[in-house]
Amino acid sequence: MTDRKPLMVGNWKMNANHLEAIQMVQKLFYRLDLEDYDRADVVVAPPFTSLRSLQILIETDHMRIGLGAQNVHWQESGAFTGEVSAPMLKKLDVGHVIVGHSERREHFGETDAIVGKKLKAVLAAEMTPILCVGETLEQREAGEAETVVTSQVTAALKGVDPLDVSGVVIAYEPIWAIGTGRTALPDDAGLIAGIIRETVLNVSNSEVASNTNVLYGGSVNAGNIKDFMAKEHIDGALVGGASLDPDQFATIVRYWR
Repeated sequence: MTDRKPLMVGNWKMNANHLEAIQMVQKLFYRLDLEDYDRADVVVAPPFTSLRSLQILIETDHMRIGLGAQNVHWQESGAFTGEVSAPMLKKLDVGHVIVGHSERREHFGETDAIVGKKLKAVLAAEMTPILCVGETLEQREAGEAETVVTSQVTAALKGVDPLDVSGVVIAYEPIWAIGTGRTALPDDAGLIAGIIRETVLNVSNSEVASNTNVLYGGSVNAGNIKDFMAKEHIDGALVGGASLDPDQFATIVRYWR
């Protein structure tokens, strides 16, 4: 067991307009109670178009639900049509920002270097980056999963002050398990989570490594969350499709019941 408070993040991807987003968060809020919030931190990451609406809702109704963003540009401003900067997100009370998601790496050509720049931009704006790392099916079958994940974590944290590493959340998302219905075995996910923590130790110190939240993502649902959370080095989940259902996401958040 660990003293690290679990973190449950709902990554809505390109789903839900701002009106739907309001309804989803309201339903989630009503399904959770004070004990749930005391036991786990809850964050939702909607599309950019819903951030302002949810900021107002969360603030007005005093909800203990954090606001996250799915992406960010590494520059503070400039001629980058269609992009959103970290200071812009900070002004919307965004607390967490996902960087390096495999869909960004695969579909939009994001490299480790780009992911590293985004991570540093999020830290500079005093928000928490959620760094996503994970291997392809081919890499896993070739026995390269540990090497790939270690390399991605090391590259993203390169140049980050060791003390600032404590402000980073790392999500292990095996690419072959995202949106496929397939999940890593809990033992395998726990092993990789431990390797991630060892990698953090190598670039910082033991205190930072022991306090770093390591999440699992990859077809997480209400039926398998307990098995993943039972592993020593897994402190929460980055939830995709299941987070679009307030009932199922609430069950994931209160996995301990």
